[in-house]
Amino acid sequence: MLCAATFVFYYSLFTFHLSAHPMPNSVVLMTVHPNRIDAEVQIPLIELQAAYGHVLNDHSTELVARLGPQLRAYLAQHIRPQTIDGQPWAVSIGALTVQETQNAVNGVYRELTAQVQLYPPAGANVRQFVFYYDVVLHQVVTHKILVAVRQDWAGGMMPHDSSTSVGVIELDIPTETIKPLTVNFEPGSLWTGFRTLFNLGVHHISEGTDHLLFLLVLLLPAPLLTETEPGKAKRWGSFGGIRYGLLRLLVIVTAFTFGHSLTLLAGAVGWVSLPSQPVEILIALSIFVSALHALRPLFPEQEGWIAAGFGLVHGLAFAGTLTKLQLDAGPMALSILGFNLGIEAMQLFVICLTLPWFMLLSRTVVYAPVRVGGAVLAGVAALAWVVERFTGVENVLTLYIEQLAAYPFYLLTVLILVATGSLLWTHIRTQRV
Repeated sequence: MLCAATFVFYYSLFTFHLSAHPMPNSVVLMTVHPNRIDAEVQIPLIELQAAYGHVLNDHSTELVARLGPQLRAYLAQHIRPQTIDGQPWAVSIGALTVQETQNAVNGVYRELTAQVQLYPPAGANVRQFVFYYDVVLHQVVTHKILVAVRQDWAGGMMPHDSSTSVGVIELDIPTETIKPLTVNFEPGSLWTGFRTLFNLGVHHISEGTDHLLFLLVLLLPAPLLTETEPGKAKRWGSFGGIRYGLLRLLVIVTAFTFGHSLTLLAGAVGWVSLPSQPVEILIALSIFVSALHALRPLFPEQEGWIAAGFGLVHGLAFAGTLTKLQLDAGPMALSILGFNLGIEAMQLFVICLTLPWFMLLSRTVVYAPVRVGGAVLAGVAALAWVVERFTGVENVLTLYIEQLAAYPFYLLTVLILVATGSLLWTHIRTQRV
């Protein structure tokens, strides 16, 4: 019972520190790579000041510029990972920054954040080691260090997941010694990393309402022929046949895939980089252009080029997800492949669910109002996203769009009912005539 209560206490303390208000405890967040561990160390300055013996918390302005080398030497002295059989790891102290937070309870809270790289000896297992760490704790015996994993590609853990607690380093009261933390990650594999990124690609599209909406609106007029009356602009005509519709679908989907795959690769490896805001605005504009095309043929028989062009923009947004992972070359290559396949799998799944009903509807007179209504709604949604992404302020329309998109199978059910009902009604009218 006592052990369970202690675990609950530490777990609540840990999650409280990460998600709510700062606590006077240090945090070590680990990112596991195949040949090293990157750790972000967060140390409260008020506690570090007591252990370090210099005024730090009250004179934190330009602290790194004043005492950067001394602080790095101090950290390197007190961070000492070892292999299970006692061989020391190499430790490199990288960037130091001071973070300041206004806290209604404790006033101003300041902490030193250090980027630390831990390198095992040649041939040693990076996933098993003994973590000797006594920064602050060697002097402030009430201090605690909360250790967690933020990212472990080979173990299937990504940054969007909740950090997984590894353990707590503290003073052992009975023996008055600081016990190191034995770290023993579950065995990882290339397949686990690949599968995780595949699932991330599926998840990215399933929640990427704007990406799917662009593709679906571009597919709305795909089964239709274009008609031109003398002296008038082109307009959408009747159903062009199953073969015609499927061929145009194949061209659009293939072109979009080619476009976003190209910039996904270029963006993920750092060849191309654009700020996220203009990319997201361009994605919204791509939906608006597709909506206009669904109303009137803007680029008849040229949908493939448009899909490829806008696919380049969508790919930059996809790449942003991968660049945040900061993976090494091997895992990054597998991640690009897995993530892209996940995107394609989800896109094809959605298309296979919706396209048959679009094809059925396009053979009825009901398809015209459905196409126009869908295009208008998509255009309104696109403009709402443009405004939101330009101003950075959420609006009611985008909120309703996201709420509506949360019920895809209800929307699909409505589409199926409308399609079957329209086809049945058309058949009955034909029989009467």
